[in-house]
Amino acid sequence: MSQSERFTVLRATDRVWAIGAIHGDSNKLMALHDTIAEDIRFGDRVVYLGNYWGYGTDGPGVLEELLRFRNWFLSFDPFRHVDDLVYLRGAQEEMWWKLMQLQFAPNPAEVLTWMLQRGMGSMMQALGFNPEEGALQAKEGTLALTYWTNRLRQAARALPGHDALQNALKRAAYTDDGALLFVHAGLDIDKPLARQADSFWWAARSFTEINRPYRGFQRIVRGYDPDASGIVEGEYTISIDSGAGRGGRLAAVRLAVTGEIEQRVEI
Repeated sequence: MSQSERFTVLRATDRVWAIGAIHGDSNKLMALHDTIAEDIRFGDRVVYLGNYWGYGTDGPGVLEELLRFRNWFLSFDPFRHVDDLVYLRGAQEEMWWKLMQLQFAPNPAEVLTWMLQRGMGSMMQALGFNPEEGALQAKEGTLALTYWTNRLRQAARALPGHDALQNALKRAAYTDDGALLFVHAGLDIDKPLARQADSFWWAARSFTEINRPYRGFQRIVRGYDPDASGIVEGEYTISIDSGAGRGGRLAAVRLAVTGEIEQRVEI
């Protein structure tokens, strides 16, 4: 995978809207979009920080709303580029991708149980699938499980825009001046971006311990916090997750290119 396929560079940026984990709450996402649309202007960029489904009940509705807003955003300004709006791959999207290959896992029943404990079941149910059926198929063997994951894949691909979104997902994004870095949940500051592997999704607990600059970036911004602590500023970090889809609010911030929070939104 090339660098351009992994990361997006935000060029000629004035301000950045960073949107935290949505977790299947389409109503809050629509309300958030309505709020920030009133403030969008030339030079703005939008970064969704991952976890579009999982936990909440309307993953398909979130997908529809993401694409609706993207179409509006790109048509708002004739000079906008497709990379001015970025979707990062979250832990939920990473699990979904692995779910489609569950039959190849050494212990598929255990892997599926682990995924269900982390919110994956809600997207299955939204597509009309019973997660318990998957567990039964996993015990039946590889052939039965392959048939089940194929049906699940087909149901997901039938959603308008599903494949386009999956193909557009990036591991990280950063401004071309090297000031702001956007990640899903975490980062290993001892490794370069190209060697982060799964740290973007599973290094969430160490994020609050970052106490020095990373590769010249002034701020590292993430969108998933397992504790859903809200909008939290550190000296070198910003965390944006107020618990959407888990009984909380959907959070977003508008950032200056220097990393200061200019506006906070929690819906």
